Amino acid sequence: MEKKRSRRRFLKQGAVLLSGAGMAQGAESQERAGEPWERVYGAGFRGYGQPSRFEQPVQRYVFRPYGDLAPGSGAALAPIERFEGIITPSSLHNERSHSGVPDIDPSAHRLLLHGLVARPLTFTVDALLSYPMTSRIHFIECSGNSNRALTPKPMQVPAGAMHGNIACSEWTGVPLAMLLEEAGLQPQAKWLLAEGADSAHMSRSIPIEKALDDALIALYQNGERLRPEQGYPVRLLLPGWEGNMSVKWLRRIKATDGPTHTKDETSKYTDLLPDGKALQFTYEMGVKSVITKPSSTMKLPRPGLYEISGIAWSGAGRIRGVEVTTDGGATWREAALYGEERPKALVRFRLPWEWKGAPAMLQSRATDEKGRVQPPRNEWLARYSPANGFHNNSIVTWSVDADGSVHHVYA
Repeated sequence: MEKKRSRRRFLKQGAVLLSGAGMAQGAESQERAGEPWERVYGAGFRGYGQPSRFEQPVQRYVFRPYGDLAPGSGAALAPIERFEGIITPSSLHNERSHSGVPDIDPSAHRLLLHGLVARPLTFTVDALLSYPMTSRIHFIECSGNSNRALTPKPMQVPAGAMHGNIACSEWTGVPLAMLLEEAGLQPQAKWLLAEGADSAHMSRSIPIEKALDDALIALYQNGERLRPEQGYPVRLLLPGWEGNMSVKWLRRIKATDGPTHTKDETSKYTDLLPDGKALQFTYEMGVKSVITKPSSTMKLPRPGLYEISGIAWSGAGRIRGVEVTTDGGATWREAALYGEERPKALVRFRLPWEWKGAPAMLQSRATDEKGRVQPPRNEWLARYSPANGFHNNSIVTWSVDADGSVHHVYA
């Protein structure tokens, strides 16, 4: 109830401000009734729609650690501070590739399902497209997301350049369980090996329980066929688990009696601990949130009424609450949520905030349906080795200076 009252107050105050501005600008609007674009015939139709030319600055943050030696190895992070709602545009979806994006002819591509099955099967893309399909909204997050927030000093870059290795889409495809049933999965099959058709043949081991639960052979993203960067013509989707496991350009699934221990799950994607050991198969992404507006590198133009907004998610299921503090954790307020009914999907949270011009410390703290709470940064750091860069779901802190400038700080 308190969230609804806060929202009503915010809307009421905003309406008063806007009505005053509207009266003051009425005469000016009459004078501006003849802008250049109002006096010429507009552009014609295009076969494939494009964003406005004025939105060209909204692009992903591209990181190529090997430069021109391997231009397709690295990551492209979504500019989450420029988004609203919970769906990520396909063209701005985060991307992690190990050996570039293959140019796959769908008529020649095949998906092999073999191993501990009664009937090994080979599927063409056309055959997969003929199956009954299901659509679900889920996020995909790289387990290395937010590792740039682990540097010795806080990086002063936009929120997406630190926390944007995540995106949320509507995925459409065939439940993996359906194909495994058709192949006759044998009782001794406890794991699967999923392998991609990129030149690195990226591959991961998957427990059979996940495969039979909500795994999807995805063919569509946000209503259209997959983009090449997202695994065209077919990818695996494992909702809520680290993005590397949702193998793109899927070419092979092998049923096995144990994990395969591939190079992609032993040389990396393990969590280093303080005692020198490492946790393997830490698949589920933790409960997490980040304030995207206002956030690092932004500036509030003047004291007044603002909306604190951001995204939250959990690999364990649904988000049940997001709290926001503007004083570094001394007091917390419950934010209003949009999309909390969807498991393993982004949730948008919003909270009205009157900034009076004094310094502030903004944080958000998410709780999921299993009661897991996003940890403070110092608690997360104590769990792992300083060399660990995976599964950082700790609380993010933005400071607002008296001049309105917003910075990334550690707290």
